[in-house]
Amino acid sequence: MLSQSELKIKNLGEATIYSPLRLSTRGDDGIADYIPEGSVVFFQNELLRGEERNLDLHFEKAGPRQKIFFEPPKTKAAIVTCGGLCPGLNNVIRSIFLELYHHYGVKDILGIRYGFKGLNPDSGFDPIPLKPSDVSEIHKLGGTILGTSRGKEEISTIVDTLYNYGIDILFCIGGDGTLKGAHAIYEEITKRGYKKSVIGIPKTIDNDINYVEKTFGFDTCIGITREILASAHAEAVGAYNGIGLVKFMGRDSGFVAAHATLSSLEVNFTLIPEVPFDLEGPNGLFTHLEDRLEKRKHAVIVVAEGAGQDLIPDTEIEKDESGNIKHKDIGAFLSDAIKDHLNNKKITFSLKYIDPSYYIRSVPANANDSIFCDQLARNAVHAGMAGKTDMVIGLWHGLFTHVPLTLATSSRKKVSPESELWRNVIEATGQPFSMKSNKPEIDSN
Repeated sequence: MLSQSELKIKNLGEATIYSPLRLSTRGDDGIADYIPEGSVVFFQNELLRGEERNLDLHFEKAGPRQKIFFEPPKTKAAIVTCGGLCPGLNNVIRSIFLELYHHYGVKDILGIRYGFKGLNPDSGFDPIPLKPSDVSEIHKLGGTILGTSRGKEEISTIVDTLYNYGIDILFCIGGDGTLKGAHAIYEEITKRGYKKSVIGIPKTIDNDINYVEKTFGFDTCIGITREILASAHAEAVGAYNGIGLVKFMGRDSGFVAAHATLSSLEVNFTLIPEVPFDLEGPNGLFTHLEDRLEKRKHAVIVVAEGAGQDLIPDTEIEKDESGNIKHKDIGAFLSDAIKDHLNNKKITFSLKYIDPSYYIRSVPANANDSIFCDQLARNAVHAGMAGKTDMVIGLWHGLFTHVPLTLATSSRKKVSPESELWRNVIEATGQPFSMKSNKPEIDSN
């Protein structure tokens, strides 16, 4: 069970310097207000029948503080982007820079090249001193102007580099692996007694960061999946017993697949890691697919990359440079399995398999994500300047929060098969709640 101590945010020390933002503390003067210390966002906003609200459990609310820890003219900041590409990376870089440079008056801002590798001098990737002209147009571009990488670097070397360059605040933009690395950097900084802030900005198309409602890039991703599924549907209905099979990213979480399904409303089967399924048997996918083709003569199937891994014959487990297990290709496997099954049944069909993952992740952010990226970035700057550390900017009940890095990375966020989200997917597709042949009986009493 979550405790309030796990939600506590660390501070480098007492904030004694008045912020240069010149906001208000009154609340009735038509000027935007500072966020008073002690402002919170309650963890729980929904009550089940007979349940009592836990008023003690809350996040620290994000936003500008009246008093800050770092003296802006003497402060040096650095920005690093890590992991896979994601729509909105350049937007976040730009907004961090603009908030620091124009509003706080921090003029010394470094861009770290190619992820954490750029904090290892042996890599040969020297940091870039950023200027306004370097970021003026980058929000219109996909990718990241700083470059990115996967893989681990020696933490002591990274902290040495931060010390040697005089970096006071490090903004780490990335997913689960990046945020775990950011926490390790914080621990080494603390061990040495340095006063340096480490702030995370959650980046992953997969939307799987825990205690964060939404990560940037996700909204753009879903918008593109809708277009892709429209094409898959057109391919399917354009052929007799046409099948459109589309694989989406997500690792071990099915959020992209689920939301893509709901954005399209033309999907007939959605397969995610959190809901096991069979291929064979009276309640397996093949049986339901045959029934669908017999009745409607076409079908669209969405499969998340981490789904059905237990169905693929055992092979040697591979890991990427960050230590994540590389999933076996469920899309290619499922395509071949469906073809073999229908051919054996002598059922005429046409199957088109689509894997758009690398296209999706490299496009520019859409309008909603652009707004979200700007808000995340500016709140990250407010936190860093106030001397907060070992935390990530989150979103909870539509409000921006401070989340400890250890909590955000304690486990991956997953789709609950009992959630409203998954119920909506079931309603939209018409597929059964379970496609396991030994499905449990449902108690509706």
